Amino acid sequence: MAASPAARAADTPCALRRRHVWRWRHTTHARGSLRCRDFDGTALALPRMTRAGALVVLTLLAPVSVAVAGDDERGWKYLVDRLVANGVPRTRVTAVFSDPRMEPFTGVQFSMGGKEPRRLYRAFFRPSTVAAARRCRDENAASLTSAERTYGVPASVVTAILFVETSCGRNTGSSPMLYRLARLAMANEPANVADNIERFARHGDVDPRVERRVRARARELEDTFYPEVRAAFEVADRMGVHPLSLRGSASGAIGFPQFLPTSYLKYGADAGGDGRVDLFDAADAAASCANYLAGNGWRPGLSAAGHRDVIWRYNHSDAYIDAVLTLAREIDHPASVRKNAPGRMVKVAARHRPSVKARRVATPCKRTPTRRAPQLQASARP
Repeated sequence: MAASPAARAADTPCALRRRHVWRWRHTTHARGSLRCRDFDGTALALPRMTRAGALVVLTLLAPVSVAVAGDDERGWKYLVDRLVANGVPRTRVTAVFSDPRMEPFTGVQFSMGGKEPRRLYRAFFRPSTVAAARRCRDENAASLTSAERTYGVPASVVTAILFVETSCGRNTGSSPMLYRLARLAMANEPANVADNIERFARHGDVDPRVERRVRARARELEDTFYPEVRAAFEVADRMGVHPLSLRGSASGAIGFPQFLPTSYLKYGADAGGDGRVDLFDAADAAASCANYLAGNGWRPGLSAAGHRDVIWRYNHSDAYIDAVLTLAREIDHPASVRKNAPGRMVKVAARHRPSVKARRVATPCKRTPTRRAPQLQASARP
């Protein structure tokens, strides 16, 4: 994925800044950037529950009273031991989790689920926003056209995703990627699970059915995000940076397309031809996004239902899918949104979805301000 677990809860950056929670998005320099004139992303900030999102499901992240002992890797022992058991050198893991930049683990609360409301995307259908998305497409036509030619994914669809994710690279997030992923990967740590079970208890009594759901949800989060933690180390190696220097969304996704680490490793495309994948570069971001969609089944002639299924892999949210496809149509055919008043997308009944790991699924409770990509310059309005 570019996964969202979908955008997913209480700290949620706005839809235009980056979504995430429900969905299942760095201090690296960018060689280029997607340009989007006359658009102030902050003006459209929306309160989000946010993709890594919930796995279309809303995850609420907040501190829990998990004890942090002095000899248990500052609370990260459960994760550290698993990483070491899976082949990551202990010296490297210990150095990272004992680094002052890595906050201690104090627990993570999570909810059982929830759908991403369609209202979170209404701002994307304001005339000024649609115009900004169209200019983004036009001013980056070379990169988007090249991606379309290579992977068979329409430039308008790639533009819509990049715009919904990060306003075409303007708001990529400022959260420490590894820390955000590691917290979610610790959901199934025994003491954390016990605290969450107790939190759902009523008058001290725990319903066995609720306990089973809590344990299942904790395993789901661990199974989804532990591989991302491991992949984060490899991503840092490929980019030539320290793992703790990578920054992105509150759910640990990075770059213009808001990829999780495993998506970067599998679908990252070096369109610039410099031997490295830079998701903060216009050409690489467009190509990587198109590669992700093509790799998950997008092809010319695919049915409308097939298109929805492919984007579902990117972010497990019907509201997100509607937003992307509607914005893509508006980029190509301006009258489409006006026929369905802004913010009132035609609701498409949710179809049965195959069981697939959600890409973005959570968000912290404390609001984390997103970082505006420094290389992007918005020109004055005409």
